Amino acid sequence: MNATQSKPTDGPIRRVLVANRGEIAVRIIRTLKRLGIESVLATSVADRDSMAARMADRSVCIGPARATDSYLRIGTLVEAAKGVGAQAVHPGYGFLSERSEFAAACAENGIIFIGPTAEQIERVGNKLEARRCAEEAQVPVAPGGPVEDMSAALDMAEKIGYPVLIKAVGGGGGRGLKRANTPAELKSLFELAGSEALAAFGDGRVYIECFVTQGRHVEVQILGDGVNIIHLGDRDCSVQRRYQKLIEEAPAPNLSDEMRHELHAAALRFSRHIGYRSLGTVEFLVDMERQRFYFLEMNARIQVEHPVTEQITGLDLVEEQIAVAQGQPLRLSQGDVRLTGHAIECRINAEDPAHDFRPAPGKISSAHFPTWEGIRVDTHIEAGASIPPFYDSMIAKVIATGDTREQARRRLQAALSEVTVEGVHTNVSLHREVLATPEFTAGGIDTGFLGRFLADRATAVTSN
Repeated sequence: MNATQSKPTDGPIRRVLVANRGEIAVRIIRTLKRLGIESVLATSVADRDSMAARMADRSVCIGPARATDSYLRIGTLVEAAKGVGAQAVHPGYGFLSERSEFAAACAENGIIFIGPTAEQIERVGNKLEARRCAEEAQVPVAPGGPVEDMSAALDMAEKIGYPVLIKAVGGGGGRGLKRANTPAELKSLFELAGSEALAAFGDGRVYIECFVTQGRHVEVQILGDGVNIIHLGDRDCSVQRRYQKLIEEAPAPNLSDEMRHELHAAALRFSRHIGYRSLGTVEFLVDMERQRFYFLEMNARIQVEHPVTEQITGLDLVEEQIAVAQGQPLRLSQGDVRLTGHAIECRINAEDPAHDFRPAPGKISSAHFPTWEGIRVDTHIEAGASIPPFYDSMIAKVIATGDTREQARRRLQAALSEVTVEGVHTNVSLHREVLATPEFTAGGIDTGFLGRFLADRATAVTSN
């Protein structure tokens, strides 16, 4: 067994340190409670009175409010896990979930990391290495490659044609990502992209890829035990603002059967090539004009949008993560996976769309989410809750499920009309507008849709 791969416990996991906050911490704790596993929440000073802290069987404060002093301190979290006698750590998403050093530190201290191996996290976290793995697995990659300096970047862009994307080697999420339409723009953005990448990931290297003018962001959910690997269907995440997802749905609408099958097969080839263990998501860019797709990246963790997959498969993905982490073989074969109906998720953020979506921290004076049939709400807020300024602005996810996409869309529209969050600005009204557009209703929009929608909306407001 590799030194940085967590070994199974001598028995079932009895206690888990949840190394995260917000709605994903609440989500994980709920599954732990159902499984009869004790939960210990690692919490910053700002989150000591949070819903997750009250739900957990126990909580331990790991530091001040700022993430760099609490949720991002590997040594502190490992010592916390050891101190409370936790056999395992669940990292959730964000923070340290894709830091190989955290997975390795857990393994070195005899703590199970509920996720992939440190080597796998390292391998897919380096975008150039992931791209190389995709090529080895015969998964299509976008034209482009690594560049060491401005001259090489200009040569690469000239070779593949403008527009191009400058992308960070060490991470994603829109940081260090720039679009250049001309050589002049490439010159002005190249160093900026590298600086952003260095600040965000500690790695200033970038690479160049062609920009697909009309593309869809489609991803495939993977579950593996290191030997057996299956897919749990696909999702569409094309409603994005500045490369940040806002609305996700499963399955991806308006894909041909051939394209869907090829995406699933490519995701499995990539995952099997690296012997993937745990949950993971292989992400693709679908070129709508050419009806081709390219590998984007693999996220080695549970995704924010995992509820839509749960809704159409009937699975608890956190439970499956835990089973694999304990050393169990997959409890499902590909033939056991049944995809039923359609699910759409909206991310509710504490932000002000009227002022360039700036974050809107504050205190929640009242909050109401509908509890209707076909509606699921994942949240950590309630009346009296505080939204700190130190973390991501997402405060809830509202998910609608239906027998058809249109039924799910209508249910989600109706549910959002009943959502009330007072005390802070939110993007609920924006979601209602987007869901009502003819483009979203038809399905299969491209990643540029929301930018065009917001531009048209701003023009209409100005003209009036």
